[in-house]
Amino acid sequence: MASRRQAPARDVLAQEHKAGGDAARLARRTKSMVAQQPAARTRRALVDVGNLINGRAALAAADKCGKAIRQHKENNRVKPEIIVISSDSEKEKKIPGKRAASRRAPIHTLTSILTKCSRASDGVISSPKKAPATYDIDASDAQDEFAVVDYVEDIYRFYKSTEGTCRPLCSYMSSQAEINERMRAILTDWLIEVHDKLLLMPETLYLTVYIIDQYLSMESIPKKELQLVGVSAMLIACKYEEIWAPLVKELLCISNYAFSREQVLIKEKSILNKLQWNLTVPTVYMFIVRYLKAAMGDKELENMAYFYAELALVQYSMLIYSPSMTAAAAVYAARCTLDVCPLWSDTLQHHTGLSEEELLGCARRLVSLHSTAAASKQKVVYNKYTDPKLGAVALYSPSKKLLPVSDSD
Repeated sequence: MASRRQAPARDVLAQEHKAGGDAARLARRTKSMVAQQPAARTRRALVDVGNLINGRAALAAADKCGKAIRQHKENNRVKPEIIVISSDSEKEKKIPGKRAASRRAPIHTLTSILTKCSRASDGVISSPKKAPATYDIDASDAQDEFAVVDYVEDIYRFYKSTEGTCRPLCSYMSSQAEINERMRAILTDWLIEVHDKLLLMPETLYLTVYIIDQYLSMESIPKKELQLVGVSAMLIACKYEEIWAPLVKELLCISNYAFSREQVLIKEKSILNKLQWNLTVPTVYMFIVRYLKAAMGDKELENMAYFYAELALVQYSMLIYSPSMTAAAAVYAARCTLDVCPLWSDTLQHHTGLSEEELLGCARRLVSLHSTAAASKQKVVYNKYTDPKLGAVALYSPSKKLLPVSDSD
């Protein structure tokens, strides 16, 4: 029984021995075949080759290969069209030997394109030549973003060209049945005092008077509503110009509660609708700030010019002059009163667009108002500018050069 059981075991061992011998022979044959094959068939990956090669030659070869690949990609890349930014006055350089360049359309620089697409689309603003350096009054503000040096000339050119389209009628009093010039002067004088007490911005005062005149030139009102129109106009101007506008109850307190809050708000809405909400208008203040900068004077000259400008606000007869004319005449009258030499410079004439002869009529009226301010019934402006804080410029003697003969005597 034992011999029968051992026979199958011996057979299995014999088979395994035979299989092992065959595997050994197969391994030896494979090894010999691999040894006989050429080296190209046993080439390793590019990374392994790079690791096996020693010396700088390998790095140079790899770098040369990388550069060739990048150059190939760069040559096949589609190049975008480039807009050249250069000066309009710069002449194009001609390269000899390139006939294809002459067949191409000329390259328009970005500056020339922007010049052609100027802000002259409405026929108001053109692209004028830059003013000479002697007339440049904005050089010191080149770094001030709020001075908008790049646009300030265009802005004032636009103001000059449009000031006539939004001016109130200078003869609107003839259509008013119950109010007259004296009542308007009393109202304006009172509003200047309110403006001063509330410490409001100068822009607010000039816009308030403009709103009143514009509304009265469109609407006939009874006498009892004139002060209501003035208070509502100041409320509108404050909301437009001031950072912190006064409350309605503060204006009611100043007006001694002559009307209710509801009346003020109703009149405010009525005025805005009548003016079609158009409050962005060139007032005297906008021009006088620019002209004083061109005058390059001191604080005393500024106070004197503002004194004349506020005298003009009170007088209805001054509405015949445009805001730019009144502002320029105020600066001229101030220079004459303070005896500044020259009385009118080339820089001022350039920025105002007005000559000394063109200003004489308006300036004489302003100086005449100065001569009678101390005896006038509307003395708020005179008293305001007798304050030493404003240089007490109202106390100066009016310019004899501009006074009529009868007044100077």
